[in-house]
Amino acid sequence: MPSIHKFEDIQAWQEARHLTQVIYRLTRKGLFARDRGLTEQIQRAAVSAMTNIVEGFDSASNLEFGRFLGYTRRSASEVQSLLYVALDQAYITETEFTASYEQAEKVRRMVTSFTRYLRAHPRNNAPTRQRANAPRELTLNAPTRQRANAQTL
Repeated sequence: MPSIHKFEDIQAWQEARHLTQVIYRLTRKGLFARDRGLTEQIQRAAVSAMTNIVEGFDSASNLEFGRFLGYTRRSASEVQSLLYVALDQAYITETEFTASYEQAEKVRRMVTSFTRYLRAHPRNNAPTRQRANAPRELTLNAPTRQRANAQTL
């Protein structure tokens, strides 16, 4: 597997981005564009697949990353389910359905493989940002410690 230094390097993210582009293209056309509820739901699911990969990438552990990849899988599945609604309402053609469904399936497969990889390979480049308001440990030298103890008495 190639090195990953930023989320844009993750192939599953690239494919989820492509899925999002496909869904936005479909939802701009004809009757589909007029069905605000379905349009917004399927767009949110596609965007969620993409962004959950990013959120997982920025997490502190492979376990947490895997949890976000699970969310990505479920979002891609949601896209697939909503594509059936669009097909049944004649908002998209059978060809559009198949191409979009297969793209969502590609995202699901890649995320599943990536999750397996993360479980097998510990991550050494987890973000190590310290929060600005995180408590810091103070080390007091002996004279300062004595003064501090005297002040509390």
